[in-house]
Amino acid sequence: MLTTSTVARAGLDAIALKPAECDLSAAASIPVETIAIDYEGRDHLPSHETLTALADDTAVLLTTPVRVDGFDPLGDDSLVDELPDAVGRVLVAGHGAYLTDEERERSIAPRLDAALETDPDAWVGTESVERLAMATGATQYELLARRTAAELQALRAVGFEGEIALYAPTVLTDDDDIVLDAVGDYVSRRRPVARALPEDAATDASATGRAREVLLKAARDYALIGEADEIREQTDMLHEAGVTTIVGYPAQGLEPFLE
Repeated sequence: MLTTSTVARAGLDAIALKPAECDLSAAASIPVETIAIDYEGRDHLPSHETLTALADDTAVLLTTPVRVDGFDPLGDDSLVDELPDAVGRVLVAGHGAYLTDEERERSIAPRLDAALETDPDAWVGTESVERLAMATGATQYELLARRTAAELQALRAVGFEGEIALYAPTVLTDDDDIVLDAVGDYVSRRRPVARALPEDAATDASATGRAREVLLKAARDYALIGEADEIREQTDMLHEAGVTTIVGYPAQGLEPFLE
């Protein structure tokens, strides 16, 4: 009797991994066709050997901030040359935490255009640069939010036919404490949530009262929450709204995704 993997039952098309949090070699055990690797600074950039090993059996995409030295198509792009040919890219403006003051001042639009000239199949991360990303015509890599389904339905209705990939922190349980430990801090940084939270409120399982209520509601707006079959209902809805690739981030760790 064939057993369907948890990833497949949840309706996830790909998995996103943070190299600072996990051993990427373990990702080879996840039954998924595509792995997207986040950028968390040069200290956590996967080695050529690690990327090559993963790409042997899986489609691999590596996030590359176009303003960062080493990935800058209008300057130092030496790190791009070191990537295995089989590894694709996700082009992003880059989180400020991983940029120097000089890198933060670099213009984004011409760098996205230049990078796509050499890698036309790359995805483009939309966070903070939504209009620029859309203008490129590349696969849009968006973050799950409360209005994602409605906005994508509207976008498809006016004739947008491009590829849309969606990044969604995923927690394979209904246990509120596990949910908050996994994504409480993440959702607390979303602007509407930050405004609604009491000052200095805890954002993990120790949250109480109004803060806990806000965080648990937000978790279901900005993440996929529930058992695999429950998450499948959410991913089916997102696919129907126009998402082509749903990328789940294992917010509670890899173990639940290995089954």
